Amino acid sequence: MASSEDPNASSPAEQPPKHYGITKPIFLSGPTEYDLQRNVELEKFLIDSGLYENKDEAAKREEVLGRIDQIVKGWVKQLTSRRGYTDQMVEDANAVIFTFGSYRLGVHGPGADIDTLCVGPSYVNREEDFFIILHDILDELEEVTELQPVPDAHVPVMKFKFQGISIDLLYASISLLVVPDDLDISHGSVLYDVDEQTVRSLNGCRVADQILKLVPNVEHFRTTLRCLKFWAKRRGVYSNVTGFLGGVNWAILVARICQLYPNAIPSMLVSRFFRVYTQWRWPNPVILRSIEENELGFHTWDPRRNPRDRLHHMPIITPAYPCMNSSYNVSVSTLRVMAEQFDHGNRICQIELNKAQWSALFEPYLFFEAYKNYLQVDIVAADVDDLLTWKGWVESRFRQLTLKIERDTKGMLQCHPYPKEYVDVTKPCPHCAFFMGLQRKEGLRGKEGQQFDIRGTVDEFREGINMYMFWKPGMDIYVSHVRRRQLPPFVFPDGCKRPRLSRHVSQQDERTYEDSAGCSSGSVERHTRRKIDHKTEDMRPATLEKQTSVSSQLMESVAPESSTGGAPDTSFSNGIRLECLATGDAEKKSDHRLSVGQFESEKEVLET
Repeated sequence: MASSEDPNASSPAEQPPKHYGITKPIFLSGPTEYDLQRNVELEKFLIDSGLYENKDEAAKREEVLGRIDQIVKGWVKQLTSRRGYTDQMVEDANAVIFTFGSYRLGVHGPGADIDTLCVGPSYVNREEDFFIILHDILDELEEVTELQPVPDAHVPVMKFKFQGISIDLLYASISLLVVPDDLDISHGSVLYDVDEQTVRSLNGCRVADQILKLVPNVEHFRTTLRCLKFWAKRRGVYSNVTGFLGGVNWAILVARICQLYPNAIPSMLVSRFFRVYTQWRWPNPVILRSIEENELGFHTWDPRRNPRDRLHHMPIITPAYPCMNSSYNVSVSTLRVMAEQFDHGNRICQIELNKAQWSALFEPYLFFEAYKNYLQVDIVAADVDDLLTWKGWVESRFRQLTLKIERDTKGMLQCHPYPKEYVDVTKPCPHCAFFMGLQRKEGLRGKEGQQFDIRGTVDEFREGINMYMFWKPGMDIYVSHVRRRQLPPFVFPDGCKRPRLSRHVSQQDERTYEDSAGCSSGSVERHTRRKIDHKTEDMRPATLEKQTSVSSQLMESVAPESSTGGAPDTSFSNGIRLECLATGDAEKKSDHRLSVGQFESEKEVLET
């Protein structure tokens, strides 16, 4: 297995560079006595919060990585022998395991997955050798559970648990017949004659190594990143797939703060993080080093030459060639949510930490108190294994619903997708639910009765979901509009609603905020069934089968119910209409619900 020694380590005789990054530091002073005391308190808080694994867990991870390393080496030797190479080639045949992500950066916690990369020789391919032959080898091992190949992902990955430890395994075939154990993937030569999927797979490790080389103090970086990742999860803004930020994004943001305050300790870096990014003028990019050009010709982020790069809302640029925007999933809506959270963190650090404990910064975001209207997306499947794959597909497309609503309402209806799944344990079939907060854009003054009709938007979203190539009978989704007072009990930790609490804005602001976003349903329109074009009917049997496969019993078992015991607002429909009311009318019309009928196929209407 490849060495995981700290690439930032240097001999005492070496002198660090005068500054890191593309600009000079903002502040060179070190900590005061007060800063040192706050740092002790912060580190104690992180330990007490259970963010560090114990020695036994660390040893088990090393053991699992060693075992996976043996498996992939044996796999490559087996393939080399099958293909008739010489005995010497079989003996020399090799694959190397690298780690990246939180494990490589040294900020993983108990139960975290390990991002791993297998680098193999040029004659071992991803499509058949990795996703079929290695998959079958892993599937036969008792230690391996929950094996889930995702070959069509942006970065193809095999997910599984090995002795209970979650592993995300990528594969990269490089242009060498023999892969040496001491392979240096930071060298640009590994990118010669490889495809873009391989580049993306290799760059997980290359980016992690570059980040560790570009910060003044690795331990201060690690503590600060561990802290900010914990904060982001508590505040609901940690999720690349949903349109927020993932691990590498947070790592680059923290690394830039470390560059700007090279002598600061974590207690200082955390408060500076919020101070800087509250004032950051997006879409100005966050960059750790100059963007590198290379004769290999891979696409690099450059808004001057690439018009699509100008559309990115929150560019956070990876430091390894080819430099890319790691946060292209961020939308107008999710950037707005993150800006609010940065501002909230800044106010806590500037005001409350002088008189409060660190725990004040990490209070969980009360998502289900923040909005008056929500979309609930219920995901169902016939069994637990099918739900795992189906949920992964729906979750990967969830951000498309945000983008489509932004597009179709011209940004006037703002979305807040929440990156957490919820399960109603009282339901008999495997299922989970995701939620999205909805509000009218602040400052938008409209006439009474102005409507945001997103029925077609939701139809389009479902059509995209139904393109899933591994669809099985029983897999389906239902989308419903629920008011805050109708939220199902299973979204609350103790099974019941809390008393109303104010948001991080003032109570007066909250009332204005909610009144301006008040929604109720428009009239329910009955849609005539669409006629089938008999010329194309035989081309769409799978789609019709999907729409008619779920029994009424299954649909009843997952229909979202109101907390007051009334009928469910809706199951998934042919569309959704949100009627945004003028101030003061929302409560008056609170009994009017958004009615969403069953999806109507060209021939069939599902009966509930």
